[in-house]
Amino acid sequence: MTIVDVRTRSEYSGGHVANSLNIPLNEIQERIEELKALSQPLILCCASGGRSGQATHYLKSMGIDCENGGSWLDVNGNY
Repeated sequence: MTIVDVRTRSEYSGGHVANSLNIPLNEIQERIEELKALSQPLILCCASGGRSGQATHYLKSMGIDCENGGSWLDVNGNY
């Protein structure tokens, strides 16, 4: 499993899940090959779950095993 934080770089630098990757939502499409190469399932997170929900929907449509973890704070406590 890989935790991917889709918040902006500045949000990520303010706090994040240990060992998570930061791939901002606006870079998801251009970095699809990189995402496909990661250990799956991907657990996506952001500030509240909205952006990670968008990313989850897109990545599932591309055949990537992933789920929306919601807020990074929730993911931090559960993974």
